[in-house]
Amino acid sequence: MIDISNFKEFSVIGAGTMGREIAQVAIMSNQFEKVNLWSRTQKTLDIAANFIETGFKKLETKGILEENSTRNLLEKLVIEKDFEKAAKADFIVESVPEFMDLKQSIFKKLGNFAPKHTILATNTSTMSITEIASNSGRPDKVVGMHFFIPIPVLELIELIRGKKTSDETFEISAAIGESLPCIRGKKFVARIEKESPGFIVNRLTITSGAYIDWLTDVAMEKAIQWKDLNEDLVVPNQMGVLAKRDYLGLDVIYNTAKYFEEKVSPDFAVGKTLNRLINEGNLGRKTGKGYLEWSEDGKPITHGAKKANLGIMDCFMALQMNEGCRLLEEGIVSSYETIDKTMIAGMRSRGPFELGMDKYQEWCILLDDFAEKSGKNYFRPTKLMRSGDFLKYK
Repeated sequence: MIDISNFKEFSVIGAGTMGREIAQVAIMSNQFEKVNLWSRTQKTLDIAANFIETGFKKLETKGILEENSTRNLLEKLVIEKDFEKAAKADFIVESVPEFMDLKQSIFKKLGNFAPKHTILATNTSTMSITEIASNSGRPDKVVGMHFFIPIPVLELIELIRGKKTSDETFEISAAIGESLPCIRGKKFVARIEKESPGFIVNRLTITSGAYIDWLTDVAMEKAIQWKDLNEDLVVPNQMGVLAKRDYLGLDVIYNTAKYFEEKVSPDFAVGKTLNRLINEGNLGRKTGKGYLEWSEDGKPITHGAKKANLGIMDCFMALQMNEGCRLLEEGIVSSYETIDKTMIAGMRSRGPFELGMDKYQEWCILLDDFAEKSGKNYFRPTKLMRSGDFLKYK
């Protein structure tokens, strides 16, 4: 069993939506005595600190935290604008926007300032751990640690090994991930031994997102309201797919798709609709408007919406299953059950193989039809899916 008792100080570099939630669960953990939260701007730090305090108080009212525990928990939090001080920790998670040059510059600084024993984790959702670590001077100490929001609620952490990540770094990071609290039970650390763009969850969701991107362009041409298209693609007991994209942030969706366009296939290029929304500054929930309009309390406004009968949920899931087959072909994972389990933990929805195992032939027809209509041949069925041989990878 890995001993992490000496890891007492935790730092988060970046105090945005993800960073502040990572800090929150680190504070709630019994593992860390001190949690530093760094940002360049005081305003961002003030917003983050208020968010964390409010979050603790809500958990108190729900009985998840002990009554009057917020004050003691907040004593662990150190708001920090001095990067060098934030770097003096045992375990550091970087959570800045998805730009490779920005992440590389952060890791170069961390390599200069952090103690030699410090493990450096990147909360990238798609990017190469090896590239991010390239200027750090200690690539053996760098690992990918991809969290899923809301972080206090969702179980999943994707742990990704870079080409030079040491076994010790990987195992310690897994143990620290498992030590973090989760309202729904225990954190599930999905170990990904070979890096690839998007890892598991984002590799599948960004692929199915290409279908959504194409559909929104078709809807715009046909003057179909996006809130109606959203009704076509609703997983039971969850938001519709367009609402989910708004919730995450269309700038995040856009940047990730651009990365996939460069690293995976030009067929991931975003369409007219998403480009227009980005240019207008309509980024989803955080700006009050994206595909949908959002209320002040952060809820999508969908009253009066009716199905557009344009989007096909089976095609959306078929794209995920097909990309899952590609992950099996590439040796990123060895079992489709691992893919399904990871999707359930990160997205709270049934996995594509569970849903499509018995109808993969029908789904292949949907994929060919989508490729034909969109002109995006990357999304045609893989050899493993078309043949059904994925069934051998249980």
